Amino acid sequence: MKHVPKDERQSSANVYVSGGSCQLERLIAAQTEGGVSVALVHFTDGAVTNWHTHPGEQVLLVTAGECRFGNEDGEGGVAKTGDVIHFPPGERHWHGAVEGSNMTHMSITTVGGPHWMEPVTDA
Repeated sequence: MKHVPKDERQSSANVYVSGGSCQLERLIAAQTEGGVSVALVHFTDGAVTNWHTHPGEQVLLVTAGECRFGNEDGEGGVAKTGDVIHFPPGERHWHGAVEGSNMTHMSITTVGGPHWMEPVTDA
């Protein structure tokens, strides 16, 4: 068992973002190799991640604002507060806040961290 008090959460700025800024608030890191990690990620108005992949699954739960997202096949859209987005292992994708609004999502990932790539140019 592990208890992580709110005042012990770690936060860091994400440098793999364009069009604004992003703050990652780690709720809990993976406790075993390949385990689940959970974070709240706060995006400013219009900020989006760079292209990236994950070795495992990623699930996003939009908790505030609206999240725009896409993959390299041109699929994507806008998710509203309460919506869930699933990215399978290895899918090249991006996500972030819509223009005109801040956004927060909970990110639940398995099997390690992201592999960051180039900035998104046509979000």
